[in-house]
Amino acid sequence: MDNRGVSSTGLFAGVNPVMAIGSSLLVIAFVLFTIADPEYSGALYNAAKSFIASDLAWYYIGLMSFFLFLAVWMVFSRYGDIRLGKDDEQPEFSFFSWFSMLFGAGIGIGILFWSIAEPIYHFQSNPFIGKDQAMTVEAAQVAMRISIFHWGLHGWGLFAICGMALAYFAYRKGLPLSIRSGLYPLFGERIYGPIGHAADLLAVFGTVFGIATSLGLGAQQMNAGLNYLLGFEVSVTNQIVLIVMISIIATFSVISGVHKGIRILSELNMQLTVVILAFFIILGPTAYLLGAFFTNVGDYMINVVSLGFWVNPDPESQWQGWWTIFYWGWWIAWGPFVGMFIARISRGRTIREFVLGVLLAPTLLGAFWITIFGNTAMFIELFGAGGITEAVNKDITLALFTTMELMDLGTTLTMIGAAICVVMLITYFVTSADSATLVICTLLSMGDDHPPARFRVFWGLAVGAVAAVLLLAGGLKALQTASIVAALPYSFVAIATTWGLLRSLHDDVTEKDHAATQAEAAAIDNDEVGEAKEAAATG
Repeated sequence: MDNRGVSSTGLFAGVNPVMAIGSSLLVIAFVLFTIADPEYSGALYNAAKSFIASDLAWYYIGLMSFFLFLAVWMVFSRYGDIRLGKDDEQPEFSFFSWFSMLFGAGIGIGILFWSIAEPIYHFQSNPFIGKDQAMTVEAAQVAMRISIFHWGLHGWGLFAICGMALAYFAYRKGLPLSIRSGLYPLFGERIYGPIGHAADLLAVFGTVFGIATSLGLGAQQMNAGLNYLLGFEVSVTNQIVLIVMISIIATFSVISGVHKGIRILSELNMQLTVVILAFFIILGPTAYLLGAFFTNVGDYMINVVSLGFWVNPDPESQWQGWWTIFYWGWWIAWGPFVGMFIARISRGRTIREFVLGVLLAPTLLGAFWITIFGNTAMFIELFGAGGITEAVNKDITLALFTTMELMDLGTTLTMIGAAICVVMLITYFVTSADSATLVICTLLSMGDDHPPARFRVFWGLAVGAVAAVLLLAGGLKALQTASIVAALPYSFVAIATTWGLLRSLHDDVTEKDHAATQAEAAAIDNDEVGEAKEAAATG
């Protein structure tokens, strides 16, 4: 073994045996426990979720606001010019490839699921409107504000800090590309022992359940799309079959690595996203949608701070638990996954460039996406035939396809739009699964950019298995619960690595200032010597 504990021979060649065995046992135990008694396990997960939503909502809300504040502060701080790599390194990927992979790493499949369904839910009821305002123009605006808030700056602020810490310690300090490296300023070489193993195992735990939530949602909506197009029966069994099939495809993709499979699929995702957004804009209420985008962005920016600190004062209300706390748990559980992935693709960028890119580009695209999809549905509900609210209340996975049907485009265009959305679900599904698999295997191999293929195969299938058993344990509610619960233990690691990052950045800048002071003093001394010699010569 090398000094990081990575084995060079045998079954665990290329990975840390403790990490490989520990993470595998963790996931296998969860799968077997859930399959053995889905009803009991589902009840247990819900109890844990209820405790967090009722007693720890303040913690999740405060933590997400803290990460966003810190990310924004980084842009204007003296740390902004520090490069995530050597001082002369340039970015590895073009901006388009970088942004495509940023957005496709796990967000696309989720936002495709919720971009109509969530606004329609809030349109009917939310804590910020009275009962007499439900399903009015005012309710529609509040619904769009809440939806964009849940997909906006707060989540990407967390990802920016997580990704920055990973990239900084790996590419500037020469430590492994793993969560434990952020703890180096606090624990030194002890990160290669139990402390580091615990941090990385919690990261694997969060990654598996965070991405399983996305995959479970994607399988449900994919099933609905195939039912709409081909009459494919909607059932948990068929959703599990879809997960198995797509997981196999994703496993082959992840073996090809970042530069081939993941990059190509991410760029395809972005191209399909442009096509479907253009489809809705051109064939939908164009002027209304474009005007709504500017209104929504302005409304969000005015209210983002107050929304970010709002804790529901009603102890009987479950709204915040099922929505904001679910999203914050989902984002936190995604933290190691998306953080490591964006670190992997961001080598050579400055901290300022990195944070601005990670915060602004996905947030603006997310707001645009939710506006185009969500406001199209709102237009139909407020000024058209209606029917989307009824469809969402009956089956949330039908929101997207019902909206296209009610746009009154004709059978051919509706089927084309539905087919594009199903293809997007598949490509986003594959991209999310293979990105997560690559991250998990990178953690197990202590930061190796090219972890062993056999472990990528195992974890590609394992992630799909977790998504499948969560569907068995209770479908959407189980998926929401998993993300909220998985986020809690990892959140403490995120706080510790952030503290380690700030300490190291401070030391980095202090050393630079000291070196600059010494260089300036040396230059002054040289000038004084030169002046003395010149005076002696002329004297």
